[in-house]
Amino acid sequence: MKYVILIHSNPQPWGHPTSDFLPAHQALPAAERERLNAAFESVMTELQERGELIGGEALGDAASARLYRWADGSPLVSDGPYSEAKEHLAGFFLIDVESQERAEEVTASFAGPGETVELRPAMGPGGDE
Repeated sequence: MKYVILIHSNPQPWGHPTSDFLPAHQALPAAERERLNAAFESVMTELQERGELIGGEALGDAASARLYRWADGSPLVSDGPYSEAKEHLAGFFLIDVESQERAEEVTASFAGPGETVELRPAMGPGGDE
């Protein structure tokens, strides 16, 4: 089963890994930050070794986004993020795991101070999950 892990964040300045630019993460003791970073790297290694990581990308600053809407029969382009939310989509990972439980286990390990992580099933061709 394929799932998308969506990382919502608002690092200032915008940068990756996002946690390095979040006050909640920066306020942690250095040893705790190092432990969290090592845990994340460990999960990434495990996903790769198990063949569960299909891909992922960090995204650029939401302020650099271009939005395309349909208006009066043609695309209408505007600048900026889609919403005024405090957090924006900062990156994503596509995983292929054997169960919802495994997807939830992986996703929980992506959560960190100051960030929100969303897990969604990917839809296959024809709308199948």
